[in-house]
Amino acid sequence: MKATAVVGLTRKDFQTDQEVRWCPGCGDYAILASVQKVLPELGIPRENIVFVSGIGCSSRFPYYMNTYGFHTIHGRAPAIATGLKNTRPDLQVWVVTGDGDALAIGGNHFLHALRRNVDLKILLFNNRVYGLTKGQYSPTSEFGKKAKSTPYGSIDEPVNPIQIALGANASFVARSIDVEARHLQEMLRRMAEHRGTAVLEILQNCNVFNDGAWDHLTNKETKAENQLVLEHGKPLLFANGKKGIRLRGFVPEVVEVGEGGVDVSELLVWDEKAPPALAFALAGLASPTPIGVFRQVERPVYHELEEQQARQVVERLGPGELSRLLAGRDTWTVE
Repeated sequence: MKATAVVGLTRKDFQTDQEVRWCPGCGDYAILASVQKVLPELGIPRENIVFVSGIGCSSRFPYYMNTYGFHTIHGRAPAIATGLKNTRPDLQVWVVTGDGDALAIGGNHFLHALRRNVDLKILLFNNRVYGLTKGQYSPTSEFGKKAKSTPYGSIDEPVNPIQIALGANASFVARSIDVEARHLQEMLRRMAEHRGTAVLEILQNCNVFNDGAWDHLTNKETKAENQLVLEHGKPLLFANGKKGIRLRGFVPEVVEVGEGGVDVSELLVWDEKAPPALAFALAGLASPTPIGVFRQVERPVYHELEEQQARQVVERLGPGELSRLLAGRDTWTVE
């Protein structure tokens, strides 16, 4: 049975009586505020929304959302959320995770949720550090990062969450920034509307253990030079229209635009429905940093394929019997 849409909900309806316990100034507060602002717009009853988290600072999220929620185990939130969505497809299921939770111990579960196209909304907070366990380097920490676990600098190449998601053939992949409220809320709306796995990487500041990790993208003096906003059907421009991105072969390159530079007509026009290889190449840019929707395509949703297959099996073989399964051909006696 499809639930009737609810109107008249406000942000306050999605707030709980729990004390929000993140460090003062943490970027998680901004993300929480944006989620609580967008959810009332969806018209979905609160009892039909579930937040599932793993372990980490971000994983406190379900306590602060006046919906159903599960605070699960390290890295396993996508697996638990998959089981929930498959058994209760009427629910809107959100996964809240971090760069350590999703991309280290949880990397396996993250990848398989994406390739299966489970109808989940995954919020991946990326602060480039393990904040809950007090400042060790994470899978997304930059090369040479000096942290408590790498006092002489990390010798690992960082994971790029967007490229990981694209490589797993995710049907919706996007990126935003914690303090860019208008942009973040638009990305949340887009992923809420998408059918299938929707991944949103949120660049988030940890002001205790990795303060300023994304300053170049958020400071008024520098963000125009460093933010590349992806808009479907529009040429890739940044730096107040003075610079852009064009393709040289299959390599994105930064070029000057206008007098002394190239014409806008030479720039790459963004297509979020293009084959993932183009988005993959763009996601590899270090400067400027692209934000927005990298890819949005439609493909079969996992729980619907599962239901379809089950119907076909029942039509062909009839209803199953547990006793026949337990005493079937694939049994043996151990003496």
